[in-house]
Formats: sequence, structure tokens, C-alpha cells
Amino acid sequence: MNPAYILTLSCPDRTGIVHAVSGFLLERGGNIEEAAQYNDHGTGLFFMRVRFACEHGEDVLRGQIAALAADFGMRWKLHAAAEPMKTVILVSKEGHCLNDLLFRWKSGLLSIDVRAIISNHRDFYQLAASYNVPFHHIPVTTATKAQGEARQLEIIEAEGADLVVLARYMQILSNDLCGKLAGRAINIHHSFLPSFKGAKPYYQAHDRGVKLIGATAHYVTADLDEGPIIEQDVERADHTDTVEALTARGRDTESQVLARAVKWHSEHRVLLNGHRTVVFK
Repeated sequence: MNPAYILTLSCPDRTGIVHAVSGFLLERGGNIEEAAQYNDHGTGLFFMRVRFACEHGEDVLRGQIAALAADFGMRWKLHAAAEPMKTVILVSKEGHCLNDLLFRWKSGLLSIDVRAIISNHRDFYQLAASYNVPFHHIPVTTATKAQGEARQLEIIEAEGADLVVLARYMQILSNDLCGKLAGRAINIHHSFLPSFKGAKPYYQAHDRGVKLIGATAHYVTADLDEGPIIEQDVERADHTDTVEALTARGRDTESQVLARAVKWHSEHRVLLNGHRTVVFK
């Protein structure tokens, strides 16, 4: 059984890209198991994701793909399909997303390897211990923010994390940390409540009688809650809903949206397209 790989790429659109990639794999005895492509006529860019099995080793393939990529001006990545993505999760005092991710991970539903949990509170150290995941309590105040973020980054890098998940982590990351985590940090927050900022958004939504609640998962950038969107979903609401019902449904939606975003990212299905994303589901 030959090992499987996932190749993702983007480049200026032109004729012959699919032929060149498939021909490259054919010449090396590669068998394409899954392929998807997208031509963005607005930007003139071409995007592709290919899962293939091949007898050649990863290092050999990397060297040969580099030559192909140079001919087309490709930005590309190659990953071993069987290797789960090393992940660090950040959380504060709301644990619904954390609990959901841990359960899905241990159930084999996510191709991730949770290496550590970082929190500015102690609430979930027992939950982390029940999954045998190291728990790091790093309090954050205005005075200690820089030192706290330095420690967070130290843990992330020590664990070799290719993914950082802000699972309801209620601290704003500095521009510097956002830059260092660019393209590998995913955040979740309520959406379709744009007028309700600050504490208790579902209380504010209930008070205004909203008819839609939802959630958005996006990449973290220095522009707060404005990073490239990976996934969104909504739930209907009506006048009979209590605050508790809205909050419960909102948390369920947040958990599901974040799980889908993490799944697609860990399977290398998300490619950045400027301020947008291409998601090969």
C-alpha cells in the first residue's frame, strides 16, 4: 500500500496546469484519489487540491514538485495524508467548543493531534486531564499581556503546532502574535449579531427580538474578527425563545461551525485567496 499525500497549490491561471500536474503524478506512478480545482476569474488565480498515492518518499517528491512549480509560478504545499495536524487550543471560561473538539478528536472525527490546551482561567484543567492533554494556565492582564503571549507562543512552537484554535478564547491577540500565527490560527465567534458587542450578546439579541443567530469561523488577523472566513451557519429564532434557549442553540452552532472549519483546515482543504478562502469540501 503506497503512502498517500495531499498537494495544494495556487498560481496564475493558464492552460495546461491540470495536465501538467496529472502528468507529473502519472510519470511517478502516482494514483489520484481525489482532485478539486477552482478558477477565480476575478483575480486570475487557479487553485487545486490533489490527494494521491505514490511509492516515492516525501523528500523526493518535494524536490521534483519544486521544479514543476517554478514553471507555473506556483505556491504549493505537500503533506502526508496520514499525519494528523499538531494542534494547540486556547480557551477562556466557555467550554462548549473545547469539549466538542476534544470529543471529535478522540472519536477519530478530526485529523488533529491536540498537543496542549492554554487558558487564562483554570476552569478546564480537569477536562484537559481527562483527555491526557497538558493544560497551561497563563493569566492575562494589561500589565502581563506581552509576557503571557510570549509564553503562549513558546508553547505553540515547542509543540510544533500547525494549527491554533481559539475555542472561545476571550482575549484579543496582539498584532505581533497575529502575524506570527498567520494562516494557522482559527477563531470562532457569534455572527448575525453585529450590533451586539461586548458581554452577553445573546441577552442583547433576545432583548432586540432577533430572528437569526449564527456563528462564523475565520482565520485570525490583526483586524479584529475580519480575517478570511472559513465557515458560517445560522439558526432561526422567534418570540418564544428564552435567553437560555438562544444561548444553547448559539453554542451548538458555534461548536459545529468551528468543528467543520478545523476539519477542513486539518485536511488541507482551505486555501487562502487574498481576504477570502477557497474551501474544497
